[in-house]
Order: sequence, then C-alpha cells, then structure tokens
Amino acid sequence: MAEPLLRALARVRGVLLDDAALVRAVGSGRQKGRTPRWRRVELRYVDLKAGRRLQVTAYDDTQAHTSNHEPGPDARDAVDALLDEPFGNWHVETADASGGETVQLRVTKKREAMVHVSARPAQATQEGDEGQEAGEPHAHDRRKPRLLPEDHPVLRAIGIADEQGRIKPSRQAKYRQVEEFLRSLGPAVDEALASGRLRSPTAEEPLRVVDLGCGNAYLTFAAHAYLSAVRGLPVHVVGVDVKAQSREHATALAEQLGITGSMTFVQGDIAGASLDGVLAGPPDVVLALHACDTATDDALARAVGWDAALVLAAPCCHHDVAAQLRRTPTPTPYSLLTRHGILRERFADTLTDAMRAGVLRQVGYRVEVIEFVESKHTPRNTLLRAVRTGAPAADSARREYDELTGTWGVRPRLAELLHDRMG
Repeated sequence: MAEPLLRALARVRGVLLDDAALVRAVGSGRQKGRTPRWRRVELRYVDLKAGRRLQVTAYDDTQAHTSNHEPGPDARDAVDALLDEPFGNWHVETADASGGETVQLRVTKKREAMVHVSARPAQATQEGDEGQEAGEPHAHDRRKPRLLPEDHPVLRAIGIADEQGRIKPSRQAKYRQVEEFLRSLGPAVDEALASGRLRSPTAEEPLRVVDLGCGNAYLTFAAHAYLSAVRGLPVHVVGVDVKAQSREHATALAEQLGITGSMTFVQGDIAGASLDGVLAGPPDVVLALHACDTATDDALARAVGWDAALVLAAPCCHHDVAAQLRRTPTPTPYSLLTRHGILRERFADTLTDAMRAGVLRQVGYRVEVIEFVESKHTPRNTLLRAVRTGAPAADSARREYDELTGTWGVRPRLAELLHDRMG
C-alpha cells in the first residue's frame, strides 16, 4: 500500500544515519518528470584511521565520486542532500542482533512510496564490514545480512551448503561470489524497474531471464531464488549451455526443488541456442557469467539482438585480443605495456572489456564496469552491467572508441558481431 513519500524517506533517513545498523544503501532511478544529479549513489559506513565515516559513492555517466563524512552534522547534511534528490528507488540493507532487514522503497508516478521490507534471520548473516582498511579493528560487532541464507534449499541443492544448512569450508569463496553477484543484480534490477527501462513483471508475463553459458548453474539458481523467493518477482529463468550433461543435471536439480514451472534449461551454444517455445517473448535480462574468451562477445551480441533491457556479464579469459596484441606492433610510447608477457595479458583483459563497453554504448546501452567480488574469491571479478536506453551514441563516444582501436590495431569480436548496428 502506498504511503506519503516524505514519511517513508524520514524512516530511511534514520537508518542511513545509524552507523550501527546500516550495512549498505543504494539510491537509483528517477522520479517521473525529474532527474537526480547522480545516476546512482551508494552509502555504507567504513572504519578508517581517522575513525568511522559514512562513505558515499556517487556515479555520474562517466565516473564514480567518493566522499567520507564524519557522523554528526557532516553526515546529516550529506544524507539530507541525497534524500532531496528525486531518486525513484532506495534499496537499504540493515543488520541487528536478530539479523536485520532489506528495505525496498519505490516512488510511484503520484510521488508516493511503495515500501517492501524483508526480514533477515540471524543465521543468514556473516561477520565483517566491507570497505574497512586492512588491519583496522571493527568499531562495532555487526553481522552482515545475506541475500541467500546459508540454509536456503538452493544452496544445499547446488552443493554450497551441507545438509545442516552450513556453508561447506571448500565452498566459502563460491558462496561469497554468489552473494556479491546478487548484490550487483538486485540494485540493477531496481534501477531498471524504477526508470521504466525494465518492464514490471506480472504472473501472466513474468520477468524473462536468460543465463547464457550457465555451466554448473550456481549463479543461475541463485538468481532465480533471489528474484523469486527473496524479492517476490514473477520470473522465468532459462539456462543455456552447450553440454547435455549440464542441462540434464540442472534440470534434475530444478525438479528436486520443485521449480520447473519457472526454470528451464536448454542445450545449445550461446550464439545459436533457440528459445522458441521456452519463453513467451525475448529475454528482459541476460546474464553471461564467466563465458570463456569470445563466448562473452557472443552472449553480449545475443543480448543486444534481443534488445534486452538489462545485461550483466562477467568475462572470463581474453585470449582473442591478447593474440592480436602479440601480432601487432605496439604503438609508441606504450612498448613497456606489452614487452612482458604477464603485463601484456593483463592489459589485454582491460583493453578487451573497455572496447566491449565502448561497443555497447554505441548500440544504445549505458554501461558500468565494476568489480563485483574481491579478487581473492575469484580472479575473474570484473562485471559489465549494461542498461538499454536506446539513445544514439554521442559523437565523442564514437571517436573515443575509433581512436582506441585504431591506436592499438585491434578489432574486438563484439564489434564484428554488431557491425550492422554500429553503423
């Protein structure tokens, strides 16, 4: 039920200023007819050498701006300024002795607030604060609420948790990877829904999500569980993988969990797998998580071909551009970047994803390149998060991309796949 917006924001304000309760907050989207200064803001408390601070990271169209505010008047002023911005959505996570809550606030067209609160049980939390400087003690003994509790049936089914609902020691890194991916997925879905880029799903027309190259489907099952059970969104998730064994195994798990009505697995390669008869329409959300080398390009190209509203891709290896760099003379004065093999490979990773982002911007997507999990949990921790706007690319974006590829003498696979769309 809708409630007055100012009253709902006042409650959010209280949480944002509570350094013992706030875990993370995200403001995103925009209200009807109004545009905030920032495209997205993230807030959390961090313990620095100078003491506890409210850290605000504000994103514009090109970069992130981070500021730290001392609790008290400084933090209050920063929070009040952000709550005055016409964001269409607030996602707030809290922690307390009983577990904590996740609060979803969406601003309606009438500028009222629709608020959904999900409780987090105590066993669904884990100690630790992100953003702390190494070696700094915890100012508060807080527990961070988990998006999927350790005893969630999905985590047991995919082998991350044991039969007692405890994360297996050998699967701690995988659990963290799942959690951090969901922390990127959730706000991205919120922002796309609030801005109208992503249609609002219904029971008759659920959100259509496709995971291309799903492999063992850890993240496919996690995304389904989070979007459907935790967020309460009607969804139909489809996993695509070239291996028959992957399809058979994942289908058996879906049957075991009783979710075959909203989860399907298809055998086929990323570029050509048919979804006819599986989904009622083109995918709304496309995932491509750790697809190897140019398989990520195939997945991005398919997402663009479907005009998917939201795309999240975590690239794996980048052999194609690395091979091109070995064959092409290095432009002056950058020879030090490619002289040593390990530096050339790392540079190829960065160059590949930068060019992918540049191509997506030219075909009507707004793109962020972020780190979705710490490198100690997986070395492949870059995430491309793209939202379809349909807006033509600025001339400066085209020139920037052309200068980059021309300087290095490389051509990304994604540009070849989307040549007709790039014009």
